[in-house]
Amino acid sequence: MNGSFLRFYVHEGHRHHHHLVWEWLLQQANKLGIRGGSAFRAMAGFGRHHMLHEARFFELAGTLAVEIEFIVTDDEAKQLLALIHKEKIRLFYAHVPARFGVINPDSADPPVVASDE
Repeated sequence: MNGSFLRFYVHEGHRHHHHLVWEWLLQQANKLGIRGGSAFRAMAGFGRHHMLHEARFFELAGTLAVEIEFIVTDDEAKQLLALIHKEKIRLFYAHVPARFGVINPDSADPPVVASDE
């Protein structure tokens, strides 16, 4: 199946309406019916200000990035991006075309996603 790979980058302490943004994104995607999503905390990295942040320093707690990613249909990507726009959340993201499916599907897999191509 063709769709999109969406990856969002947020600071681990970034909040929206008193919720961590990475948790909020996962919750909203789940409410939209997106089949799955994951959040990963970075070990180290730098952003637009070119300051290197590493997980080993306690005083930098909350300054590392969290990656939140989804593999979605084009309609699901549009819905999630529209929701983020509506909520006026400033996020850096990547939106990449993706081909996805399930190898050796079982009866619980939706037929549109279950393909051995």
